[in-house]
Amino acid sequence: MTNDRLKARLYRIGAAILAAGLALGALVYAVADEAPESALYYVMVDGTAYPVAPQYSKRYRRDLEQFGGKASVLFDDFNRWFEALWQGKALGVTLGWIAAIVALGVFLLARWLPPDRE
Repeated sequence: MTNDRLKARLYRIGAAILAAGLALGALVYAVADEAPESALYYVMVDGTAYPVAPQYSKRYRRDLEQFGGKASVLFDDFNRWFEALWQGKALGVTLGWIAAIVALGVFLLARWLPPDRE
């Protein structure tokens, strides 16, 4: 297979990955519900109850810092952020970004292939 044909095939593959990933991400975003937060307790503001997750309580963060230090609090925050990427509407956005990055990699690979020698 010549490099020009391989380039064309890689561009088509990249476009297919991008289109499929963005379509799947949009579908997941449209269908998914927001991920519910587990509530430790509720705060009432103007007659509306707002859930407070355990990781946002001062006692939880103080206990975590006491047992593991500040790094433990940072790793807990990172872990909860990363976990939230794979739930609810955020999953659709994550899938779209993954598809865009993979498609960009395929496009760059196709671009860096040398042209055919005659």
